[in-house]
Amino acid sequence: MEKEKICTGKREDQFHAIHKVPAADGPYSRAKHAQLVEKDPEAAIIWFWKAINARDRVDSALKDMAVVMKQVDRTEEAIEAVKSFRTLCSKQAQDSLDNVLIDLYKKCGKVDEQIELLKRKLRLIYQGEAFNGKPTRTARSHGKKFQVSVKQETARLLGNLGWAYMKKSNYMAAEVVYKKAQMVDPDANKACNLGLCLIKQARYEEARLILQRVLQGDSDSKGVLDAFFLGKALAEALTERIESTVGEFFSTVGRLQAEQQKQVQDFQEEVLERAKKAKERAAREAMEAQGLVYKSTDGVVPGSSPDSPPRTTLSPSSDAAETGVDSPTNTGYQAQGQPVLEASNDV
Repeated sequence: MEKEKICTGKREDQFHAIHKVPAADGPYSRAKHAQLVEKDPEAAIIWFWKAINARDRVDSALKDMAVVMKQVDRTEEAIEAVKSFRTLCSKQAQDSLDNVLIDLYKKCGKVDEQIELLKRKLRLIYQGEAFNGKPTRTARSHGKKFQVSVKQETARLLGNLGWAYMKKSNYMAAEVVYKKAQMVDPDANKACNLGLCLIKQARYEEARLILQRVLQGDSDSKGVLDAFFLGKALAEALTERIESTVGEFFSTVGRLQAEQQKQVQDFQEEVLERAKKAKERAAREAMEAQGLVYKSTDGVVPGSSPDSPPRTTLSPSSDAAETGVDSPTNTGYQAQGQPVLEASNDV
């Protein structure tokens, strides 16, 4: 039973795919057959090239070939193809080719080119040249066609521009663009992106209010899902902020402990130095009390340099004793101040 359902589903898909293939037998028709029925993207790209060269539905061939190239990760080649051959396409196809280029730039990370093209498309809208002067245009999403108004297109382009600024970490510009997009055509997706932009700027309370408004006003499943991801991002940002604050706190505590330890070490060294000087001063005072050094208010012997060692004062008797010379003894008349008579050799 299950196999029958699978086979039936495959036949239905193939039936719908065949009906999307043009009835003609040109290269563009063969390219679409290879893309949709045979599911062979490389063969489809070859046939799309042939269609472009043969000028067989060039508008659709170039756009469809770029889409297929994007699917097989040949994005750079698709960009060059669109830029090189878009002059062969009609004026009506240029807007669709711009949208294809925006997707290709986004896929390969060319954010600057994406921003420039989005700004150019917005200028065309403000100048009244969008949709070739028509109020709406036909768009396609997941195989379904629908009408898009100028207001909706403006909000969509602003949303893409805001996301491109987010990729460049230019959160202030992204905030301005998202707020403008919400003024034009508000929806939950752009609101949540605005909340994410505020989170990146550490404005958590504003982001929380946006999340709350989305949950209160949008019951659509996609809006709730966007709100869930915004809430998750907000929680992660707050957790990261708390961890960062705790890390800074412990870093500050460690720095203060190191400074305190250094202050204690400096104090201990100062106490030891003072104790050493006090000990030296006490020893010098003891020597002064014993008369071994001159007494001085500053502890320095007069006539000597402060760096010279203490010098002891010796008495004359001690000088003689040290030199080993007998000092003359004053007796008799010499003691009275009279000269001493020398002995004569005369008889």
